[in-house]
Amino acid sequence: MKSSRKGFIRSLAGLAAMGAGGCFTFGRGDRIRLAAVGVGGKGFSDWLPMVESGKAELVALCDADFRQIGAAQARLNKLNKHRNIMGIPFYSDYRRLMDDISCGRINVDAMTVSTPDHMHAAIAISAMKLGVSVYVQKPLVRTHWELDLFSRTARDYGVVTQMGNQASALPGVRRGAEVMRSGIIGDVREVHAWTDRPVWPQGLKAASSVNGPADEIPRGLDWNAWLGVAEERPYRGRLSGTAKGYDPMALCPCIYHPFSWRGFFDFGAGAFGDMACHNLNMPFRGLELGSVKSAECVLIEEKNDIAFPLKSTVKLTYAERDSKARPGVRLPECVLYWYDGQQVPSAELMPEVVATMGAVPRSGCFIIGSKGRVFTNDNGSKCYLALAGEKKLVDFTKHEAAMAVERSIPFRSDAKATMAVESGAAAVSADGHYVEFLDAINGVGPVFGDTNSRCFADVAYSVPLMEGILCGCVAQRVPGLLKWDAASRQFDVAAANDLLRPYVRKGFEF
Repeated sequence: MKSSRKGFIRSLAGLAAMGAGGCFTFGRGDRIRLAAVGVGGKGFSDWLPMVESGKAELVALCDADFRQIGAAQARLNKLNKHRNIMGIPFYSDYRRLMDDISCGRINVDAMTVSTPDHMHAAIAISAMKLGVSVYVQKPLVRTHWELDLFSRTARDYGVVTQMGNQASALPGVRRGAEVMRSGIIGDVREVHAWTDRPVWPQGLKAASSVNGPADEIPRGLDWNAWLGVAEERPYRGRLSGTAKGYDPMALCPCIYHPFSWRGFFDFGAGAFGDMACHNLNMPFRGLELGSVKSAECVLIEEKNDIAFPLKSTVKLTYAERDSKARPGVRLPECVLYWYDGQQVPSAELMPEVVATMGAVPRSGCFIIGSKGRVFTNDNGSKCYLALAGEKKLVDFTKHEAAMAVERSIPFRSDAKATMAVESGAAAVSADGHYVEFLDAINGVGPVFGDTNSRCFADVAYSVPLMEGILCGCVAQRVPGLLKWDAASRQFDVAAANDLLRPYVRKGFEF
């Protein structure tokens, strides 16, 4: 592998460890030594494609819930993947893994971080400080303070990062960005994006669920490690009698773990933080969006102090900016509306979508330009165009005007659509987003102009995208218009600034 600062850092750690009484090393050969933090669920579909590529070797597993190891092995068996992960070194507390990396007991080049949102920053930043490159599931982090620290650490330690919005490697997203940057639909001043999430507890039902009695911690769950940076609290298990009339609770009848954490302020970023990284991926790139000027929640249902609302509409205003794709062109201020909680924008707003698809889809993004309109699916991999006067949408790959736009972004030849591997389980992605991360560590592949790196979702892209999304998450908690100063990293409202920094429990500092 290409030598780097991470190798120098690890060499020093190894020498120190040998002086302390010897080391043992897992992982052999030229493959990237990979540690997976978060083994089941989304973690499974993050580390498996890297191992299946043949470019990475799994050398450590970390999960606060030991039961996830057995579940992952069962899924491997069901998929006829002849791998035995039960003998791989296992950690329930990521801090012990970091200790062993630091002293050289185990060699790790790269790490997947596929945990509840509140632990993304703590784990990834700790790893980067040891010279380990990180693939971090979306949302990258949960607060602006973490976002700034993540960005600085990645650059200071010269590591590779990739945020897990996997569709970034698909030809549809990259072609969509190319066509949008051409200016084909004119000036864009309005965007509408929506999702069918949450499918987990949010709103008043979620908030009231934490008032029950403490439950016995399940065998195999390291509750202290699961809480991590979060404020200490008792473990609470499954809810009872809460499913009626509330589908998310019926789907996720547990409190916090294993999936219901997403809707709670202390652990997740709600539907906006979870899904906007997908829905806004192509539009953010294609419109060359940058700094947010303000955020305001213009509709909210079941606001409370514990969990994100049942549904909301958030208005983000993005500043004017110079186009990098078209030097000399000034792009106008753009207002973006975000809808969650099963909401969709008015059908009257997008007659082209209704005429083409029969109805407004449950999730997607609609971009309104002075010369045309664009609709994308929920991850931007399918893009459709209708120029002024055209009553129906046409796929970018078939629209004559879109086809005429020159290529400007390198595509991945190994990028494929996500494939579902078993009913009711997280999908295993087969696209090239993971391999791109591994290639970047080895110094292979083109350098993207968007990120000045070999990862299309490196910090130069993921941090600006997350800045606006996190402003929207704050707006869901603090009423009124919140003006954001990107230079000072501050709102003009004290209550909003109080939410910029996370709670970090003693012993979990990073």
